[in-house]
This record gives sequence, structure tokens and C-alpha cells, in this order.
Amino acid sequence: MPADVFKSEVLAWARRIGVEPKEIHIRPMKRKWASCSQSGRLTFDTELLCQSADFRAKVIVHELLHLKVPNHGPLFKALFKAYLTGGQIR
Repeated sequence: MPADVFKSEVLAWARRIGVEPKEIHIRPMKRKWASCSQSGRLTFDTELLCQSADFRAKVIVHELLHLKVPNHGPLFKALFKAYLTGGQIR
């Protein structure tokens, strides 16, 4: 998958979730699939471009949700599940 198509995928999820990442970067990462800085910079591993759409969605939603919820607590887990199972979020 080309990087620009992936970035469009990230922005589509961002609109759905209601967040605005400040920057989106794609580069090789050794230890994780992605990261989110406190300033709103998202970085994704280049290998993610070769993964399935479902897996990409999980990683993208995970990082974008950190722009709303900075931890992995109950709210984060509930939102993550709701977005990926098609639950309605208002």
C-alpha cells in the first residue's frame, strides 16, 4: 500500500473519531507498530503498510484514541472496542 493511501486511511479514521493529528509520519520502527506523542505527532512503522486492513485499523484507532485518552484505562478500552465493532459513539 502506498504511504499516501495509508495517510488518507489515518485521516478518515481521525474524522470519524473526532481528532486532528498534528503530524503523520511513516518510518521504520524496531519495537512497535506506532506511537503518539503528547503534541499530536503520530508515527507508524513502514511494515504496517504490508499488513491487513483489519490490523491497520486496530493500530490506527489505537493511536488516534490517544489524542483523546492518554492511557489504556477503561474509557480507552471501551472506545477502542466500540469503534472497531461498529458501535455508535456520540
